[in-house]
Amino acid sequence: MAQLSDYRLLTFDVYGTLVDWETGILTAFQPTLDKANAQFSRHHLLTVYHELEHAQQEQTPDMPYSELLTTIHPTWAGRLSLPAPSRDESIRFGESVGNWPAFPDTVDALKRLSKHYKLVVLSNVDRESFAKTNAGSLQGFEFDLIITAQDVGSYKPDLKNFEHMLHAVKEKFGVEKSQVLQTAQSQFHDHYPARKAGIKSVWIERPGATMGNMEETIFDWKFDTLGEMADAVDGGR
Repeated sequence: MAQLSDYRLLTFDVYGTLVDWETGILTAFQPTLDKANAQFSRHHLLTVYHELEHAQQEQTPDMPYSELLTTIHPTWAGRLSLPAPSRDESIRFGESVGNWPAFPDTVDALKRLSKHYKLVVLSNVDRESFAKTNAGSLQGFEFDLIITAQDVGSYKPDLKNFEHMLHAVKEKFGVEKSQVLQTAQSQFHDHYPARKAGIKSVWIERPGATMGNMEETIFDWKFDTLGEMADAVDGGR
């Protein structure tokens, strides 16, 4: 029976796993709702957002994430029958990524996990947005390698992102696929494609999360938070 301690490297989805992107997105969209005095359920807002985000990522796989958010902002408002936002309002929404909050357990868990593994970012954002997040809510934590969608030219769940990561960690650290654990919340963006790529995965469920969920869940280990995973690793599991 494989144990967490058998692996050498964790690849992290950031937004949804380390960073509370659902709260970040909704907070950034709130001015658009306030302007129209509109209210919708959190689940409905995020379901529509996720659909629009994925469609845009497929249509423009090389568009930096902050620009992609700027692009879908008026479409999201339109789908909700809200007044069209100004260009400046959409740009502000797109630039909000760097202000999204980390989950409270994230930074301490990363520090503990770094004693056992190489830690690699495999994120769907652009380099500039991730740099802002890293300097902000992730408190300047130093990852061993950072790979963004901008570096690959496509967005997860595209298998190219996972193939790019596997090549990079083999070249940089001599780590084989069998020594990698994809560590993520989203079934759609991470666990399903990781399984297709032959990579084992740890599901950080983040109870209450909406985006990236699938009817059937795929994982090799499951924890509610990254802090719980760090506890298990520290405990020798």
